[in-house]
Amino acid sequence: MPAPGATTASETPAVLLLEDGRAFHGRSYGAVGATVGEAVFATGTTGYQETLTDPSYHRQVVVMTAPHIGNTGVNDEDGESRRIWVAGYVVRDPARTPSSWRSRRPLEEELAGQGVVGIRGVDTRAVTRHLREHGAMRAGVFSGHALARSSGHAGMDALLRTVRRAPRMAGADLSHEVTTVRPYIVPAVGPRRSTVVAVDLGIKAMTPALMAERGMDVHVLPSTCDVDDVYAREPDGVFFSNGPGDPAAMDAHVALLCDVLAKGTPFFGICLGHELLGRALGFPTYKLGYGHRGINQPVRDRGTGRVEITAHNHGFAVRAPADRVPVTAYGRVEVTHVCLNDGVVEGLRCLDLPASGVQYHPEAAAGPHDASYLFDRFAELMSGTAGRSRSTTASRETDHAQAF
Repeated sequence: MPAPGATTASETPAVLLLEDGRAFHGRSYGAVGATVGEAVFATGTTGYQETLTDPSYHRQVVVMTAPHIGNTGVNDEDGESRRIWVAGYVVRDPARTPSSWRSRRPLEEELAGQGVVGIRGVDTRAVTRHLREHGAMRAGVFSGHALARSSGHAGMDALLRTVRRAPRMAGADLSHEVTTVRPYIVPAVGPRRSTVVAVDLGIKAMTPALMAERGMDVHVLPSTCDVDDVYAREPDGVFFSNGPGDPAAMDAHVALLCDVLAKGTPFFGICLGHELLGRALGFPTYKLGYGHRGINQPVRDRGTGRVEITAHNHGFAVRAPADRVPVTAYGRVEVTHVCLNDGVVEGLRCLDLPASGVQYHPEAAAGPHDASYLFDRFAELMSGTAGRSRSTTASRETDHAQAF
């Protein structure tokens, strides 16, 4: 876990130490101290504030591939949750002074104030290449007294043992650590068209905001909710959000989703919610070598052939067949979207039930917005305008204006 709040000390020596013993030396950035987590890299060139405040990054040390971070400072409007969630932060060449009329304070000041231990001056290209070749792994960032106490080979060995004692992401159920403590409502903007229950597994603020813009009253419930809590709100639709952790460790949420599917309630899931849909349909999930993280991931809609640039943050995926339409306990299911980089399944749709999910983030804070139409589809599905049992051939001839 990050150290408690500390002062900025940019000239303090620091080290990024990977689980396999590879070390990268630099200077402290943000809080001074020690932190451990899973090392991952994010490829977005903008939107670092949204990345930092995305709960899906809980317990991860995030390496930014873009060399210049902090150029626009930090404001009070663009955060996606109540706090920064990353366990540690690795950058190459941070801005000395932010330049934006919206900035309220420098990024390093925000990191230090929230106790986020980081490192700067690291060749993030080399770190990224190492993670691409060897896979995501546990890592630690150490600076100040945490590093000084561990000088020499014996000291580095002690730090490496600290890294290797850190829990792995595989098998981790983390939604209860990031979810809202109590239910809340994001009211519809304008006339109310429908009521949605959103199960908060690590939801980003932009998601219920975009649903509200489409006339949905969004009841956000803690991840610990049960089927009675969900249906006490008399929902027209149910939504499962993004979030951190391993979907294979979340049996209770799969059971809840099975209840939703059995009732025939329209369902939409993104990221972790999509992975849980896959599990509810009987498909396994698996850990990717180094995951998809950034705002520039190409995804092909298999129904239209259109390529969308999308926002991703996931280290797990669903293993489902894209070359056929399997029949599950809930009827026929098709793969609707695939990643053009590696063929990973990026979307599922039930052909005999009103349920669908995508692996990426259509709310796309801080962009791009190619996939925002998916919220329109969800709205149309709940309004009864969607065709719910189309054949695979027919569904692949549809355009973005049609529903799930």
